[in-house]
Amino acid sequence: MSRSKTKAWTSWTAATLLAAGATIVAARTTGKAAAGQAASAQLSGRIYFKGTKPKLARIQMDQDPVCAAEHTEPVYAQDGAVNSDGTLPDVFVYVKSGLPQPNFPVPSQPAVLDQRGCIYVPHVLGVMVGQELKVISSDPTTHNVHVLPKDNREWNQSQIPGAAPIVKKFTHPEIMIPVKCNQHPWMRAYIGVTSNPFFAVTGSDGMFIIKGLPAGNYTLAAWTATFGTQEQNVTVRAGQPATADFTFGSAP
Repeated sequence: MSRSKTKAWTSWTAATLLAAGATIVAARTTGKAAAGQAASAQLSGRIYFKGTKPKLARIQMDQDPVCAAEHTEPVYAQDGAVNSDGTLPDVFVYVKSGLPQPNFPVPSQPAVLDQRGCIYVPHVLGVMVGQELKVISSDPTTHNVHVLPKDNREWNQSQIPGAAPIVKKFTHPEIMIPVKCNQHPWMRAYIGVTSNPFFAVTGSDGMFIIKGLPAGNYTLAAWTATFGTQEQNVTVRAGQPATADFTFGSAP
């Protein structure tokens, strides 16, 4: 074999082996990802209410004409609200215990709390320890964001129209942290701070979905601002969707 042919053969062989190696590595990586997906599952459920629905107080915003002008329909308190189908909105559902992994990656994206129409949006939200909470204001009036934790540092900061977002982090898990506005006493929100990403908040259909939960036995908790907190034991099997429903009654 000539020197040029030998060189070409050697180059072809090296390239082929390199490509084969890359294929094997890719296959192993894909296999690990698939195994990880198969070892986890989705947990979902609905939060129901039985009994007489509470009568919600109408919010009077007359003390700030800017707030009042933002609404053409009556505005009512959100705590104690029941959906038209008998389910509950704004329920914070989270895995309280049972996770085998002590540490989980902190999301790079912040959790956002807006002030819109002189109402906190969302009313209930979750954030991981170490994750940024970004408080913004869509209102043309001044707010005063007052966060009232027990296990984290309290803070109280004014936010004028057009001001930069307020960015904070929490250092300890805490369920739940109330938020109020010192300028507008009807404004209320609640923040759930967890050490894991397995939480959700129910909406207008009373449903929650927690994805990517590893197989195992867990204590699942459901928190409400008005009707108390419930817990139940849940078993999650690899690759099999799991369900857990809660039913609340009148305020305890």
